[in-house]
Amino acid sequence: MERKQYRGRAGAMGMRGSEKARDFKGTWRKIIRYSRKYLPAVIIALLCAAGGTVMILIGPDKLSDLTAIITEGLATSIDLEAVGRIGMTLAALYVCGAVLSFIQHFILSTVTQTITRQLRSDISAKINRLPMSYYSRTSTGDVLSRVTNDVDMISQSLNQSIGNMVSAITLFAGSLLMMMITNVPMALTAVAATALGFGLMLLITSRSQRYFTRQQKHLGALNGHIEEVYAGHTVVKAYNGEEEARRTFDRMNGQLRESAFRAQSMAGLMQPLMGFIGNLGYVAVCVVGAVLAMNGNIGFEVIVAFMMYVRYFTQPLSQMAQAVQSLQSAAAAGERVFEFLEAEEMEDEAGKTEKLDNVKGCVEFDHVKFSYEEGGKVIIHDFSARAEPGQKIAIVGPTGAGKTTLVNLLMRFYEIQGGDIRIDGISARDMTREAVHDQFCMVLQDTWLFEGTVRENLIYCTENADDEKMRAACRAVGLDHFIRTLPKGYDTVLNEELNLSQGQKQQLTIARAMIADKPMLILDEATSSVDTRTEQQIQRAMDRLMENRTSFVIAHRLSTIKNADLILVLKDGDVIESGTHEQLLEKNGFYAELYNSQFEQAS
Repeated sequence: MERKQYRGRAGAMGMRGSEKARDFKGTWRKIIRYSRKYLPAVIIALLCAAGGTVMILIGPDKLSDLTAIITEGLATSIDLEAVGRIGMTLAALYVCGAVLSFIQHFILSTVTQTITRQLRSDISAKINRLPMSYYSRTSTGDVLSRVTNDVDMISQSLNQSIGNMVSAITLFAGSLLMMMITNVPMALTAVAATALGFGLMLLITSRSQRYFTRQQKHLGALNGHIEEVYAGHTVVKAYNGEEEARRTFDRMNGQLRESAFRAQSMAGLMQPLMGFIGNLGYVAVCVVGAVLAMNGNIGFEVIVAFMMYVRYFTQPLSQMAQAVQSLQSAAAAGERVFEFLEAEEMEDEAGKTEKLDNVKGCVEFDHVKFSYEEGGKVIIHDFSARAEPGQKIAIVGPTGAGKTTLVNLLMRFYEIQGGDIRIDGISARDMTREAVHDQFCMVLQDTWLFEGTVRENLIYCTENADDEKMRAACRAVGLDHFIRTLPKGYDTVLNEELNLSQGQKQQLTIARAMIADKPMLILDEATSSVDTRTEQQIQRAMDRLMENRTSFVIAHRLSTIKNADLILVLKDGDVIESGTHEQLLEKNGFYAELYNSQFEQAS
């Protein structure tokens, strides 16, 4: 599948937005455009479906001839040679129909699985192209639901509904044509009896689409809630939040049940309705055929043929109803998938060529202004600071002052609304995000480890990292002995069966940063989850790591940043004080108040 860069309007995700019926045709046009590479194969499959149906339609005509020969032969003798010839022809027709049907299903199965694999790949690539602000307003569970449930729904519809729809339409139109050729009055009787079914099917279809859309939205919201509660199940337990979590789940589950019930009930009406209409047509044709036969207008063989044609004529109504139901579900799922793929991406930076060679580590914030939402609350008002090469810059302040936001701006996770951030005199805006990220290694308060070996977690995305460097980093943070006691040492797989403490996880992430060995360092409460003794050991290791590196350290424990070259005190998005530890204490200002309050609390 040719890669397509999806760009467009950013839609409100999750449960936000209107729940009215969506653009059924528009969504399917997007699916068709997305699948255009495979349209020739799909067309071949549909031709096979139509061809197989035509083979079936010829059967009743041959069966009528067979019945006529047998009926005429009852008075004299039956022409067994003609009977055998017609029987062989019927067998050949049905075998050809079965072969064509198999080819159709094989092609469609292959194409749909390829398309859904590409959809998942494009979603995965899209995840990396979306700005961080997207994830601040979208739950992880909702994104996962689009990758799994919605893509699977599209797959099922493409695989089953399209082929069934073509077969049903061909069978319907072909049986109507054959009935008209065989006997017009009986054909009109069958059409009149089934016209009501078409009208009711179109009425139900027009009203049920909104419920399929709502069903997919509620499913995504429920997945988001489950993912959130499962990830924080320890907190839920600690605060006795099980009852509240259960009530929220029951409410969401009830919404999903209601929307699914409405969607499936509306769709479920089609099957019995089509069955009733089919039986009504069957009876009507039998009555009219009997009257015509009694009047000598038709023979018995015509009634036999018509009995099969009526079944072929009414059967597709049920198949088409089911196919339309499935197509509606796919349209609702496809809308969510393409809404995600069309969400506004980060700016394309292919044309940026600025790079940093022989990085010294001079970082300058020049009147930086930032808010998370356009026109929203300003988080950073007018921030200016300069970090000289090799300096240790500590950023302190109360919760919500903008400390972590400042680091995110430095890494270009978010784009500033005013001012500039320069590294060695080059604006970060003139470099690609990857070029900026290459200059920093980060240790965050929230640890992140993936299911893999200890070795793989330590050397994550670090090329040419040898074992000695890896072990030296682990020894520096006090983790080497623990790792060597694991069943397979550094090759032990980290999974649910291996319980690491939060402190050990943080030690691993700190060792990972040491192995990465980038020119500059960002520490965001890097020792918040370790005990005092381990913290002292890690602090010594971090001091060695920060030698000759420009380092930005966010810390709430002010005792850990006494030796910082420059301390920036933030409050409400502004730098209200700056200087060394001793200078700030002498000022007896906000920093001194924070510092002294920690010792008062400790005592």
